[in-house]
Amino acid sequence: MNSRALKPRPSIEPDRLEAVMRELADGVGVRLAGTAGEEEAIRRIVRRFRDAGAPTVEVESFPVRARVVEYERLWIRMGGRWRAFPCSLFSNTPGTGGRPIEAPLLFFESPGEYRRPDLTHLRGKAVVHVGCHIESRESYRRLLEARPAFLLFVDVRFPGTVPLADGMFPAYTRALGAVPVVNVAYMDAWTWDRAGAEAARLCVQGGMRSARSANVIAELPGEDPEAGVILLGAHHDTQADSPGADDNASGVASLVELCRVLAPLARRRTIRLISFGAEEQLSEGSAYHVRRHRARLARQGRIMVNFDSLGSGMGLTEVWCHGPAVLARVMRRVFARRGLYPEMKTDLVPYADHFPFVAAGIPGVWIWRRNCEMGRFFHHRPDDDMSRVSPGRMAAILEPVADVLADWALRKTLPFSAAWPTALRKRAAAMWRDLFGGWAVTGRR
Repeated sequence: MNSRALKPRPSIEPDRLEAVMRELADGVGVRLAGTAGEEEAIRRIVRRFRDAGAPTVEVESFPVRARVVEYERLWIRMGGRWRAFPCSLFSNTPGTGGRPIEAPLLFFESPGEYRRPDLTHLRGKAVVHVGCHIESRESYRRLLEARPAFLLFVDVRFPGTVPLADGMFPAYTRALGAVPVVNVAYMDAWTWDRAGAEAARLCVQGGMRSARSANVIAELPGEDPEAGVILLGAHHDTQADSPGADDNASGVASLVELCRVLAPLARRRTIRLISFGAEEQLSEGSAYHVRRHRARLARQGRIMVNFDSLGSGMGLTEVWCHGPAVLARVMRRVFARRGLYPEMKTDLVPYADHFPFVAAGIPGVWIWRRNCEMGRFFHHRPDDDMSRVSPGRMAAILEPVADVLADWALRKTLPFSAAWPTALRKRAAAMWRDLFGGWAVTGRR
């Protein structure tokens, strides 16, 4: 090991990062889970990992519901006249069978109005859900039991002029069912409210179909089988109509480049790099992987570092640390050695691929960049293209990460083996049960 340990680490190269992002965002484009676009991306990622020096690359397939929409139309009646507006069907919700559904329009202010003791006033209505998520299984159950005709979701984090693509949590829809749900632009919903809109008509041909997604797993083996595994992750799928340059070709490019610079170095520990499918359906790919390999991960998993949407040009780098309290201090020192001072966060976030690992008791780190209060102004939109990413900034962020990964792979003991805060473990377990359905998931696909 000593001769290999002396070998200098190759530098992160912005041109290589850009090449992978262009191949995915421009060469493949939209990569919805379970579709031909994702299949093509998987083939290219396998080749990229092999070219980067990974001796072993596997594809782990799993069932998923693919969003396949032929067309989607929304009309709003204002002042006695119908006007057309754009919309985007949520994944994991049905279409209308190509038939128009018409219903009176009603605005519902989430999450406040879920405190109402009775939601039966929503029955048969086209409900404008002012709020972009339902983050409570009980709230979702009550909403479905009220039997609205369909739902028009408004992302209130940003006053956008185009609808964002998004989805309903698969664990919710598997357990409780779904009605048609579409996303609408914030400023369009604002117009409806100002005009006193009376009714809505929705027509969606297509919806969800049974399909297969996959995780691509590359491995750089370590020399000590008892030393455990360092896990690195990103996701390759996108939302509807989005080429996903930042979200998340940037993460996949990071994995490929880290594979290249770490492959020639000495390692006591194995480094496992995983490009996940179906992250945009609430981390279905990483959840599948953790459920399938839970016992092995409990024995071997030392930390999971996730790269998701870290390519934004002007912005703010954040590092989210979930696990022992010392983990955030460790990561702060990692970046400071290279003169970088990202904001360290420890609030629990279940909306990225590190979270299923955290729920399984493995410390998790998520590295990303936001550029506005909502996160990214091009979040889940068609303009998440190569003009939104900065390979140079990405390389600067990844250099300290590569430094510490090389160190962790080689050292005898890791610096974050302290006990987790009890409250964190309890919150993670509660989120896992509510949002993901827990460890034993059954139901239709």
